[in-house]
Amino acid sequence: EVHCTAAVLSPSTGIVDSHALMLALLGEAESHGAMLSLRTRMISARKLRGDFEVTVSSGNDGEMTLACSTLINAAGLGAWEVARGVEGLPPEHVPLRRLARGGYCSVSGKSPFTRLVYPVPVAGALGIHATLDMQGQVRLGPDITWIDDIDYTVPDAAAGAFRAACLRYWPGLAGREITPTYSGIRPKIHGPDEGFADFRIDGPERHGIKGLVNLFGIESPGLTSSLAIARLVAGLAQQ
Repeated sequence: EVHCTAAVLSPSTGIVDSHALMLALLGEAESHGAMLSLRTRMISARKLRGDFEVTVSSGNDGEMTLACSTLINAAGLGAWEVARGVEGLPPEHVPLRRLARGGYCSVSGKSPFTRLVYPVPVAGALGIHATLDMQGQVRLGPDITWIDDIDYTVPDAAAGAFRAACLRYWPGLAGREITPTYSGIRPKIHGPDEGFADFRIDGPERHGIKGLVNLFGIESPGLTSSLAIARLVAGLAQQ
């Protein structure tokens, strides 16, 4: 079904049930004494006598203060806001945040593929590829749209652009219905007219605050490389 000049086969590339993975990681964390607090916003953090004093807000419960020896900022789109709330963190260690929305479309009919199909990458993204969901249905995406504010809207007109891009490598798409479904937003540290800049994981060696680790620009590796990132962050937190 794939029309191409050449391709690279990656036998180990596939999909994962992200919700089940998060649930499994949460279960292991809680078995080691961790507590998950949803809808809780960090207001500020400052270093006192070797520990961080962290002020958080959880809606109607008001503000409360916690103490911790290690503070890991892995807040995704909110990592910049969290970093700016850490007293004593020099502004030059908080990069500019760029937002790149990636939309997805569903495709009618049974998937002809048993593997993910990636085209040649485009500037800032991997290109609109054919992926599979947990039910075996094929989805197309993501595209890339640079935006100024957080907005998850996928316009209906996007279906035409998806079809045009994917017909180049999947001619059989011509007779199928394409429907815009959902989107995600990549927190990037480079813009559309700038050179490529990968994500950043900053430990004390970089910013000078012991026990603090900031993660900026973590997009898809936040899932696919989550365990490797965790090992790296754990090491940096001990510096």
